[in-house]
Amino acid sequence: MADHGVSVAMEAVLKASGDLPEGTPKIRGYDFNQGVDLQALLASYITTGFQASSLGLAIQEINLMIEKRLEPVDEGEDKDSDDHRSKSGCTIFLGYTSNLISSGVRESIRYLVEHKMVDVIVSTAGGIEEDLIKCLAHTYLGEFSLPGKDLRQMGINRIGNLLVPNDNYCKFEDWLMPILDQLLLEQNTQGTRWTPSKMIHRLGKEINNTESVCYWAYKNNIPVFSPALTDGSLGDMLYFHSYKSPGLVVDIVEDIRRINSQAVFAKRTGMIILGGGLIKHHICNANLMRNGADHAVFVNTGQEFDGSDSGARPDEAVSWGKIRAEAKPVKVYADASLVFPLIVAQTFALHADKLTAGRKTD
Repeated sequence: MADHGVSVAMEAVLKASGDLPEGTPKIRGYDFNQGVDLQALLASYITTGFQASSLGLAIQEINLMIEKRLEPVDEGEDKDSDDHRSKSGCTIFLGYTSNLISSGVRESIRYLVEHKMVDVIVSTAGGIEEDLIKCLAHTYLGEFSLPGKDLRQMGINRIGNLLVPNDNYCKFEDWLMPILDQLLLEQNTQGTRWTPSKMIHRLGKEINNTESVCYWAYKNNIPVFSPALTDGSLGDMLYFHSYKSPGLVVDIVEDIRRINSQAVFAKRTGMIILGGGLIKHHICNANLMRNGADHAVFVNTGQEFDGSDSGARPDEAVSWGKIRAEAKPVKVYADASLVFPLIVAQTFALHADKLTAGRKTD
């Protein structure tokens, strides 16, 4: 009886293995006996496992976007395009939520826009206004644990462990209101039809600051879409302005046609989406118009168990036709403030010479 029990246990524990597919990667991390080589360290992530491997795959997928982006577009392929549609071999859509602009990730995003490495941007209202406000006043580092009641009494707003003095928004109002007056004047005297992307383009021009994402989007004529432009301080200012000088109209229909055309007339498309919510869905839905993006990388901490679009894995987007069935999309479950600068280091910055060849930025 004892021998039988042992044999059953051994059979269970020492069950023979089947053969894994040929070429299955072997797990191996970075060996610091080689010294400190950050590029080699990041290259080792793909065989490290867990989210390190997801990060390695994301880097691989974005480098493929860059490779395709550098392919020439035949003259006949863009015959239906206009000035608002990218003529690169792969049109890259970049989406990000406002907290990333509030954080130091702003500088990584600005780098991409400054050097015209992406073609279309989608952000929340906060992603626009925080970029502009940072040109007027600073955001500071605090702690997640600071009591909201105490901060409110001090006139300090908390974004995670970032601190934004309320005075920043007062400075923003002083800067923005005369511009809104001018937009209204141009609407009434010149027939200008404002859209969120046209407003953002104008604000980028007016801020005239090389630290700004919006400034470089203006300089490089990269469209920035924000369909919920009123959902933030910009909305507050538009609300106040509507009483002071009623009549300013912002048309979102022209913008939906514009962003969808960016996808429909593209040779190939790639999506890099940092965070979830509106920015994720807006980019994915534009790519639905072309039966899905060819490449996709999602970076967020959302989970899919509640059925939210923010937490949905890329395969759900495949079911909607927002990512092509033959694509190899990647989701990295991580805080973008940790991983996005690393991604940029191993992709766009690594290939900067090729991406900026023949281009000049002021």
